[in-house]
Amino acid sequence: MRVRSRLVAGVAVVGITVIAAGAPAALGASSDLTESQRLVTLAELNQQAISLAHSLADERDEVTAYIAAGRTGKPGGTSSAAGSRSARVDQQVDEIRDAAPAVLRRDLSTIPSLRRDAVSGKGSALEAHQAYSEVISKLHGLADDLAEKTPPRAAEATRTPLALGQATEHASATRGLLLAALAVPRKEPVTPQTDPFTGLPVQTQDEGDTKDDRTRDELSAAAQQARVGELAALADFDQAAGATARDKLATTVTGPEVNNAEKYLGELTDRPELSDTDLKVSNKKVQAALSARIDRMRGVESALGTAQVHRLEELRDDDVTALELRIALLGGALLIAVGVSTAVARTLTQPLAVLRIGAARLAAEPATAEPVRYTGRNDEFAQVVRSLNALHGKLHGLLHEFNGRFENLETERAELISGREALTLQRAELQVRTADLTAQLEKLKNTVHHTFVNLSLRNLGLVERQLGVIEALEEREQDPERLATLFKLDHMATVMRRHSENMLVLAGAEHGHGHPGPIPLVDVLRAAVSEIERYERVTIQSLPPHAAIAGFAADDLSHLVAELLENATSFSPPDSHVQLSGWLLETGEVMLSVQDEGIGMSSVRMGELNTRLGNPSLFEAGEQNADGAGLGLQVTSLLAARHGVRVQLREQKGSGVTSVVVLPKALLPKAPPAATPPPVTAPGDAPTLNLPGSVAEANSNALPRRTLALPGDPLIAAAEQTIAESGPAAVTAPAAADPAAATPAPAADRVHVAPTTHPRRAGAGGLPAAAAAAGPAARGDRGRDHDAGQAPPGARVR
Repeated sequence: MRVRSRLVAGVAVVGITVIAAGAPAALGASSDLTESQRLVTLAELNQQAISLAHSLADERDEVTAYIAAGRTGKPGGTSSAAGSRSARVDQQVDEIRDAAPAVLRRDLSTIPSLRRDAVSGKGSALEAHQAYSEVISKLHGLADDLAEKTPPRAAEATRTPLALGQATEHASATRGLLLAALAVPRKEPVTPQTDPFTGLPVQTQDEGDTKDDRTRDELSAAAQQARVGELAALADFDQAAGATARDKLATTVTGPEVNNAEKYLGELTDRPELSDTDLKVSNKKVQAALSARIDRMRGVESALGTAQVHRLEELRDDDVTALELRIALLGGALLIAVGVSTAVARTLTQPLAVLRIGAARLAAEPATAEPVRYTGRNDEFAQVVRSLNALHGKLHGLLHEFNGRFENLETERAELISGREALTLQRAELQVRTADLTAQLEKLKNTVHHTFVNLSLRNLGLVERQLGVIEALEEREQDPERLATLFKLDHMATVMRRHSENMLVLAGAEHGHGHPGPIPLVDVLRAAVSEIERYERVTIQSLPPHAAIAGFAADDLSHLVAELLENATSFSPPDSHVQLSGWLLETGEVMLSVQDEGIGMSSVRMGELNTRLGNPSLFEAGEQNADGAGLGLQVTSLLAARHGVRVQLREQKGSGVTSVVVLPKALLPKAPPAATPPPVTAPGDAPTLNLPGSVAEANSNALPRRTLALPGDPLIAAAEQTIAESGPAAVTAPAAADPAAATPAPAADRVHVAPTTHPRRAGAGGLPAAAAAAGPAARGDRGRDHDAGQAPPGARVR
């Protein structure tokens, strides 16, 4: 396209953009205007519906009283009054019929037949009252429709009349039902009869409640319900209305007649049935008082409806003004944008034509053509003309130099081609060397990984053998001091085994042992506490009752919690405690919390560690930072990713860090325990214990121990094979003098429940408190804790 055409298109685009930018505002204002006009029309129709509802309610109350009185006389007292009221209702129906919706017109067309059936039919007064009330509720439905369609900017103007209209309707219904109940004929008192032979009074048989009594009770009960509805609607009015509307209602609905009406309502609606005292009340006085109160309420309702129409009309006028202003603003912006764009386009097309003609002449005859002449503004076009003339001047000198330099360029081109071929050969050699180095690096990685796993398996095998030797010594040892020393060695070996397992986790090898059934959560946590060096500083708080962990994940979860506890005890004061607790979440998951009182860490570092805990690949090999983020957190991240566990570090009030572990429902068996655990009876004078959650002290729900010579254990088998390949092992367990002594004692013989006295086995007596305080206890199998002066949470599980 030519430049001139593109500039014209740009001007058109600017105009279209301005129109597009302003059109939503104009369309929005137009939509608001249409909506406000529709609301005004609906509010005016609602005013007519309210007036018709008032007239129809009066007719309903009179017809109800007429039917209750037995259809004697004319409804309304006189035929002229009844006829004028019916004529007024019919006239109002004719006025509203054209503007009313189709559904409402269909309901209004049933009024003549409804009036005819009520006056001359056989239905009860309550049925006629309900039939009239259904038509009146349809009229009040216009107010509901108006309240729903009113935008929030004018919602206050529609909620107040709606609530007051409902209260007025309930008040009118209460009046009609009460008058109808009072109009029901009453039985005449029975005259005492005398027996002609004896001269004694004859007692007549009580016939019970008559049909008129039941009708009166039904009407009075319905009046009480209508009164309750009125009070509820007035309460809604108090909440929705403003101070002005409430004051208007309070100042209008007042006076002696209103007070009398409230008195009558309180007496006649305090119970579902009318008492004999209530039946003696004058119908005319009740009707006059209630009608006066209802007329005042209707007056306030009509005033609020008129104010509502005025408010919506003002809203419509504001929308008209807003639409006019937006259209005027859009037109002015369009004229300004098109005018400015056109002027700018003309300042571009004129000098561009001069530049185009001159450049074409210089290009046609560069050697003989005259320079371009430009007499416009000193703008960019003038700079282009000067540059073009300077280029034209230099062209003559370059023509002379071109012939001499062409030969030099050919020589340089040949040299560049030869250099490119040499670089291609060097690139191929580098690619071959890169491939060789990559293969060697991969081989070295596999060798290091294999060596890493083999060393870990060797260490695990040796530690397992060492634990077996120490356990055998513990079984035969009776001296408290040496037994405490063996407990320390047992605990150190347990920590060494966890470090070896860390090496297997970092190498990506499986090291856990699956268990056939679920393991109680308390035993898993106690096993984690038993594998850290400073276990006596850990305190287990409340745990969810009967929580258990799937057997395939019990070892890994215990290992994960042990790493968090190790970090908490390492980076907190030596005299402080670490809190370990758990909760059952609403989602069915279990959350564990490890809280310490250490120095804490910065929020930036905590966010970085949380990111790494969520993605184990972000940990760098061999990374060790000053704030303690090293192999422990990396092992935690790998174990968490293995079972879908979420681990996060959080700041703690005061000082320290809280580690949160969320266990998914996949690791939590659904079946609860079958029965409450039995109490634990400790040897000696120790009291009977019954711990919540599980019998942790009795080891009935402890993690199954690892046997050293289990034929089917893949981990021990791999360790044995590795040690056998590396040469004869020098680790042998001391021979037991008694074969029964080398056999692990039963679980009941290896329970320590008291913090000061630790029975070794049944009949062996207890260790003194001083010996128990000498050091930590026991080897740390999964599910086995340690005893010392301050035992870890739960008893030592052997």
